[in-house]
Amino acid sequence: MDHENEMFNKGIYQDRRDALKKKIGRGVILLLGHGESPMNFADNCYRFRQDSTFLYYAGISHPDLALLIDCDSGHEILFGDDYTIDQIVWTGPQPSISQRAGKSGISDTQPLAHLKEVLTSARQQNRPVHFLPPYRHHHKLRLMELMGVPQCAMDTMASQALIRAVVDQRIYKSDQEVAEIEKAVNTSVGMHATAMTTAMPGMTEGRVAAEVERLAKAFNHHLSFPIIATINGQTLHNHDHGNTLKEGQLFLLDAGAETAMGYAGDLSSTFPVAPTFTDNQRQVYETVLKAHEKAVSMLKPGIPFKEIHLATCLEIARGMKDLGLMKGDMESAVEAGAHAMFFPCGLGHMMGLDVHDMENLGEEWVGYDGTPKSEQFGLKSLRLARPLEQGFVLTVEPGIYFIPELMDLWRSENRFTEFLNYDRLMAYRDFGGIRNEENYLITATGHRVLGKPKPKSVKEVETLRAVAFS
Repeated sequence: MDHENEMFNKGIYQDRRDALKKKIGRGVILLLGHGESPMNFADNCYRFRQDSTFLYYAGISHPDLALLIDCDSGHEILFGDDYTIDQIVWTGPQPSISQRAGKSGISDTQPLAHLKEVLTSARQQNRPVHFLPPYRHHHKLRLMELMGVPQCAMDTMASQALIRAVVDQRIYKSDQEVAEIEKAVNTSVGMHATAMTTAMPGMTEGRVAAEVERLAKAFNHHLSFPIIATINGQTLHNHDHGNTLKEGQLFLLDAGAETAMGYAGDLSSTFPVAPTFTDNQRQVYETVLKAHEKAVSMLKPGIPFKEIHLATCLEIARGMKDLGLMKGDMESAVEAGAHAMFFPCGLGHMMGLDVHDMENLGEEWVGYDGTPKSEQFGLKSLRLARPLEQGFVLTVEPGIYFIPELMDLWRSENRFTEFLNYDRLMAYRDFGGIRNEENYLITATGHRVLGKPKPKSVKEVETLRAVAFS
């Protein structure tokens, strides 16, 4: 199978690598590309997806590659093996490793078998070998072989300097990257509109999910993550698609496209299975919209995202008090964490080459710039807290979720009885959940939404639902 992908101009990758060399200063940097991942036997594989950091610095979406960057000499080597005729009869003609390297501005290529020899030589000279913490077992095993150390040493041997340097580069999106992300977001908007005009009572969740994925494929895009398409929106990451839709239910879709270059979109929508919201559904839905608008109004450089998150939590708590589900002082309730009954997660996360950008490098660096995370339920799930800066791309995705298991647990523990009206809350056990999500770029003076507008207001959603029933 041909994994050749679109790429930026090679000068972009050269500039990124040059900046990385300067940040690290000494030693060699090892970036491992992904290999194929068999599903049940060697020739039947999952869709190949290149490691995002390898994509960022090399741009090459092809299995079994390694990039070595010498910070002292500036020399760069792409390690990989050309396909044999035995492989080509199955895959068709493939560019050589040298041709692939040339598109990235790399002039030296060597067989993959030479990598260990080059690394051993560097280590014998007491030169640092910088690599990122591996998140695939294949890479852990490969590093054991290359570095001659046990697997348990991988995390401690991973280069903190390289982690920080990569985060400091990838966190700021260039104009070219933003344009690519907007391609993904535009397709994602179409995916959500398709769901709103397709879903009908009697359909399975799987049929709606299939239409959503069909739209992505029609634009030659992949999914940026497995589709969440569910009547059980109270389960935050629900990937089961086996239920049948019925009038009176809410349907939550969390889905995004990924471009051929690997950049992601990530949107969420919630709509009634019926043509219109019930009065009760509309009240909760408009509370989520109000919280969303509050969060967006605060997006600008310099403001900590944690501050925006907490302001959004307060908006949700006030809405729940208006419905009689909370009581007392809402600022105190949010400070104590009582609002997490309805919003037990974070407001948003970074987005780029990963739908949750760079989280394999550690939330403490990507979202917190090295500061410790809260341990409070709900707040500990906030992935982004640091002050916003121009060039950040992030999601805003407030929600309200009625989780029966959480209701039962907290009620049995008499938790937050001064803030939660459990008698009223029990009537919402079968309500489900509501989430609305959009993607934003932080600009020099504020923010802008990425991509074309996603149907979000009650009127917009019900207009599309009317199309489904027409």
